[in-house]
Amino acid sequence: MQPNQPWSFTERERAQVERFNQKLAWVPRFRIRNRLAPFLIQSLLRVSQIAGPDKLERHGLVAEHQSVNTPEGPVPVRIIRPSGKAKGVVLDFHGGGWVIGNAQMNDGFNLAMAKACDVAVVSVDYRLATTTPIEGLMADCLAAARWLLGDCEEFAGLPVIVVGESAGGHLAVATLLGLKAWPQLLQRVSGALLYYGVYDLTGTASVRAAGPDTLVLDGPGMVAALRLLTPDLTDEQRRQPPLSPLYGDLSGLPPPLMVTGELDPLRDDTRELAERWQHVAAVEVHVLPDAPHGFIHFPTVMADKVLAHGRQWISQRLINNV
Repeated sequence: MQPNQPWSFTERERAQVERFNQKLAWVPRFRIRNRLAPFLIQSLLRVSQIAGPDKLERHGLVAEHQSVNTPEGPVPVRIIRPSGKAKGVVLDFHGGGWVIGNAQMNDGFNLAMAKACDVAVVSVDYRLATTTPIEGLMADCLAAARWLLGDCEEFAGLPVIVVGESAGGHLAVATLLGLKAWPQLLQRVSGALLYYGVYDLTGTASVRAAGPDTLVLDGPGMVAALRLLTPDLTDEQRRQPPLSPLYGDLSGLPPPLMVTGELDPLRDDTRELAERWQHVAAVEVHVLPDAPHGFIHFPTVMADKVLAHGRQWISQRLINNV
């Protein structure tokens, strides 16, 4: 399918991205080879977040922690509410290759959504694949979604937008597929905002062809990393949905906004899922020039424009739901 083009980027803005990419070329690529490196990165992340609540307080907001009870144990969620009455709820799944990250790491994005869109944001602190099979992470996310859509009295009746980035994009779409077993809950989901997700755990063509010059991600090692995360499965089993959402039945799922970059090894995941999704819902998809994986975290005008468009899209989805 042809990507949408809601914005254009000036030569100066693209040059800014290219300069930042030159810096990224000197940074070690993210690799999943063992459990030690993710544990170390996760420890550093937690140390860096010690002053995190201060950022929310400067905007007059706070984060509340709750737990969703499940048969396998509690699933923590982090809730940021807008200053006024919420018009909707964002259900957020953070990225981090399934092995690092937490709900707090998205506070900057979630704060901006809460303020610009008048939404409450519920971010899921799912377990990580360093200690739990990916199926356990998916179960955590589905449990959090069922709680929000079915048992959470505070946000009862409000439309919900699902947001996911990278591994969080995978968990977001897997959760939507899981919700098909509860159609009345799925109907409350008004849209899905997905940044460069992983939708085929055997590796799409762009993953398998990724060379050593990839940025951010270790392109040549990605297929092996996906196998390391699912060590007891064959490729045929890895392709089974919802583990690989690309092959799921997308009927009944809400309209998505999907974004990826030309330099992202995962770009075909977004392209191929968008191609299938457009047969059941209105799809907006963007493949951005010169953009690598994770680009929304980088200090560029391109990232700012994309994030602003995502917030506008959320607001429009909430208006359409009224």
